[in-house]
Amino acid sequence: MIKENLIKKTPVIVVLGHVDHGKTSILDYIRKTRIAQKETGGITQHIGAYQIKKNDKKITFLDTPGHEAFLTLRERGAKVADIGLLVIDATEGPKSQTKEAIFYLKSFRLPFIVVLNKIDKPEAQPEKVKIELTKENVFVESLGGKIPCVEVSAKTGEGIDELLELIELVAEMEDLKADIEKEGEGVIIEAFLDPKRGPTATLILENGVLKKGDILGTLSTFGKIRILEDFQGNPIEKALPGDPAIVVGFEEVPMVGEKFKVFDSIEKAKNQIKKPKEVLVQETPTSPDKKTLNLIIKADVLGSLEAILEVLKKIPQDKIAFKILRKEIGEINESDIKLAKTANAQILAFRVKPDSIAKKIIEREKMKILKIDVIYELVEKLRKLMEKLEEKEILREDLGELEVLAIFFTEKNRQIVGGRVIEGKIEKGAKIEIFRQGELVGKGKLVNLKRGKNEVDEVEKGKECGILYEGEGKIQEGDILKFYILKRE
Repeated sequence: MIKENLIKKTPVIVVLGHVDHGKTSILDYIRKTRIAQKETGGITQHIGAYQIKKNDKKITFLDTPGHEAFLTLRERGAKVADIGLLVIDATEGPKSQTKEAIFYLKSFRLPFIVVLNKIDKPEAQPEKVKIELTKENVFVESLGGKIPCVEVSAKTGEGIDELLELIELVAEMEDLKADIEKEGEGVIIEAFLDPKRGPTATLILENGVLKKGDILGTLSTFGKIRILEDFQGNPIEKALPGDPAIVVGFEEVPMVGEKFKVFDSIEKAKNQIKKPKEVLVQETPTSPDKKTLNLIIKADVLGSLEAILEVLKKIPQDKIAFKILRKEIGEINESDIKLAKTANAQILAFRVKPDSIAKKIIEREKMKILKIDVIYELVEKLRKLMEKLEEKEILREDLGELEVLAIFFTEKNRQIVGGRVIEGKIEKGAKIEIFRQGELVGKGKLVNLKRGKNEVDEVEKGKECGILYEGEGKIQEGDILKFYILKRE
């Protein structure tokens, strides 16, 4: 790079940490207090990034739905962020996802700031948390380390200005630069299909300048920029390195995390295309002993959908397997409702609502939709759903009872006994419980059933019969055998 072409790059910030430690609250506070709201309308889509100004300097924040979305970006080789914020609840200290975030930050060699949140609470113990961090090899400056640390309250706003100043300081120390003479290049951080405007993407530029009319290409699609907007949807002439920009003009919705480049012709952009493999959930092979959970996934944007699919891949499916019947971006519609009813599927809605027709059907038929706003909620809610399905998977149906009158034959785990049906009926193939003086003493199954010399399929109350029992425990005269079958829902 020629030094004359280098300019200071707007720092891009990613916020990581444990669920409920206040990542979203901090971002929301900064957004509400630092961004002038549009006079009309407002942002209707979750675009994945926003930008503020502090001391006339810009800072871009990635608004990802969690670690998973950030990883989706990183796993595709994209250098998404310049600085990380590690948010920790000052009343709780480091938790499992805090440690996970530390691992990612160190793996990606991303400079980061420790942000101790909720210091407005009386039980906050910031000094204790700093000491606990040393166990994770995170040493803050006040303890002689090199990692900056700031105490904030997303509720009152205390410390937020200091946090923004610290971000500026770290960005200055990192000496973030970009080459504006290079052809424009950067990363797709969000993408969705706008019903009116077509494929729409949020980009963050790394080098070069982006202008309306530029031809863009990724590994999955290409197009000419018809509309170029800032993160609030205002038309702009150009985007500079570190800026988030909304672009309309791609032929298809690009993949989140893909790198894009500016080309001087449509042909060159088209030649770059190599369709990436579709993100799939590993559907565990089904068996008679395994139940399948059919899912219809509707999400607000492509990045959310990909993050959900990545999460589903990591949930154990040893007892209940996932089957994705549909995975789409957009509102829940009538077609989704019909498919859910036909296939007995669960609709999973991530940051989307039903359209007017679907809403009426849902209310009328009292359907349950699994609504998720945060990726971390998804795992917890799905596991609870799986537990309920597992409980309901097998239903017991009691058939009848037999009083044992005689033992004819005993060998290892098999016995031939005679008796009278005293309640209900008994069926060939049924399961058996042995009760002696009211206590369960053995379990097995009815292998064969006879009335006289003839084999039969069932025997009703009041009749005598002979049975071939196989199982644990020895039957004795006077025992009561209870017969039942297990039915799947």
